[in-house]
Amino acid sequence: MEKLKKVELKHFSSKYLNELNSFVLTEEQKQFSALPSKFEEINEGQYRIVILSDNTPVGFFLLNSNERVKKYSNNLNALLLTALSINHTEQGKGYAKQGMTLLVEFVKKEFPNCDEIVLVVDKDNIPVQKLYLKVGFEDTNERLIGRIGEEIIMRQLIK
Repeated sequence: MEKLKKVELKHFSSKYLNELNSFVLTEEQKQFSALPSKFEEINEGQYRIVILSDNTPVGFFLLNSNERVKKYSNNLNALLLTALSINHTEQGKGYAKQGMTLLVEFVKKEFPNCDEIVLVVDKDNIPVQKLYLKVGFEDTNERLIGRIGEEIIMRQLIK
């Protein structure tokens, strides 16, 4: 097995723009997530986070501290994780798992008031559900109907 390179989470910087804009997802993956290029413009309370491997972007997600969080948690200190994607050419190398494993420490450092991370995953997106469970998220047993069907709300408490 190929040795995993150093992985880290960083706030978005324009120096990552070209690589992020070249990300590719399969058509199936596009129904569950979005390409980083969709988030060149963001709203207040949205934070673009890049998953880097040896200083090269391999993944991307948003952390939200805006009104959207309220749909999934009544915790005023919660962040909502959305739009996790790993560039298609980099999938299967453990980057999503490593990036999500680093998430709690990153949030503690960068968002010290946050004590919960919530997310929603489509019921049919089994691989990502398994990933989130492996890295410490739990199923809240709450369900919503989303854009393409039933969604599972998951959370991870930050201690």
